[in-house]
Amino acid sequence: MELTSLRYFRAIAAEGHMTRAAERLGVTQSALSAMLKKLEAEVGTELFHRTGRGVELTEAGRVFLRHAEEAIRQAEAGTRAVRELLGLERGSIRVGGGATATTYLLPRAVSEFRRVHPGVRFYVREAGSRAVAESVLAGELDLGIVTLPLDVPGASGVRDLLVMPWVEDELVLITPPKHALSSRARDGARGFAWKDLAGEPVVGFEAGSAVRGVIDRAAGANGVTLNVVMELRSIESIKSMVAAGIGVGLVSRFALRAGDGIACRDGKLGRELAIVRRRDRVPSPAAGVFERMLLGDAEGKARASRRRRRA
Repeated sequence: MELTSLRYFRAIAAEGHMTRAAERLGVTQSALSAMLKKLEAEVGTELFHRTGRGVELTEAGRVFLRHAEEAIRQAEAGTRAVRELLGLERGSIRVGGGATATTYLLPRAVSEFRRVHPGVRFYVREAGSRAVAESVLAGELDLGIVTLPLDVPGASGVRDLLVMPWVEDELVLITPPKHALSSRARDGARGFAWKDLAGEPVVGFEAGSAVRGVIDRAAGANGVTLNVVMELRSIESIKSMVAAGIGVGLVSRFALRAGDGIACRDGKLGRELAIVRRRDRVPSPAAGVFERMLLGDAEGKARASRRRRRA
């Protein structure tokens, strides 16, 4: 028994009239009548009473309708499941983020995802938070990883984005070899103070970037204007320039080995990274699974961090 016959039968029952059902289905009345006769022959009894006003379900028709609707629901659920499976077998995910996300956080996540779903292709774009958010709004990216608070110009801006807090990051100081601040850290000093950076040459992130804004606001709140002598987007480039002695730098703790970097003792220099996507669009099966994996991984890290603090 074909699902088309069941759908046609359901439409006749809903309309109570052969002509209206045929118009709703976009088929001729004669074709619909022939289908009904064949269906009734298959089940072995009449499913409708023919009346002057149209058709009414017989007792057998009412019983059959319940089973027909269940069969249609099950078939549609199966179709959705197959489409979701195909999305995870041959789908693609477009994701964007800043240097920290694309260089240090996403590689492991993408590797773990593709271990389970090797047919999914990734397109990863490195850009500043505003550019990433605008690309998500424009439909160019499925997901974005941005620094909060997020500033997106326009009438709708952030309201059109679903913002999901993801990772707490900390920016720490790195110094050239044999630098005075590095020596103090080795001698057991608790960290750097903003006044320690007054006049120091700084290798910084490019002006206008979200992470640069976090740094400049914190320095300004402590009465210090940083002497930025070089601006870069790449964290690895900042690390290389600092190692070459050009100046000190502030980078994510994720870019360093455990224990490296000098924390700020005037207050943690922290920022929150979030995952964003368009509020009015349902993510593709592949993007939806990747989003849930990222959020689940972040929650696991948060629980582990809370356990370490309690220990």
